[in-house]
Amino acid sequence: EKEALQLLAEADKKVRGSQSFFAGLFGGSSRIEEACDIYARAANMFKMAKNWSAAGNAFCQAAQLHLQLQSKHDAATNFVDAGNAFKKADPQEAINCLIRAIEIYTDMGRFTIAAKHHISIAEIYETELVDIEKAIAHYEQAADYYKGEESN
Repeated sequence: EKEALQLLAEADKKVRGSQSFFAGLFGGSSRIEEACDIYARAANMFKMAKNWSAAGNAFCQAAQLHLQLQSKHDAATNFVDAGNAFKKADPQEAINCLIRAIEIYTDMGRFTIAAKHHISIAEIYETELVDIEKAIAHYEQAADYYKGEESN
């Protein structure tokens, strides 16, 4: 866990460095890409340490940076990873991350994947948060997406 915290500090430094004027002129995006990788490595270390909230936060940081780099697929993947980590600590935050992933996937026209994540959200509402109305709404949204993709 200590190693993961050091990685987070290193990633933060890279992000701050990429925002300076000179970095903007000389490849700030490669620093941001490196920071993405470091956040993901830190997140995986937090997962091994079973620190689910810290893992989720690190994956979210990586996702935000991927969005800055216009790398939507990687951002969505990181939001899903964050959601899966948060499932074990903070169900509402897991839902927030999965919804962000769904927005990206629907924007890209990837409705089958979006539907799968709507089902994950519905299951969280059904079992963790016991909000049956919202669970039903997400199951219905998933069904609509599957129907639209000719998938049963």
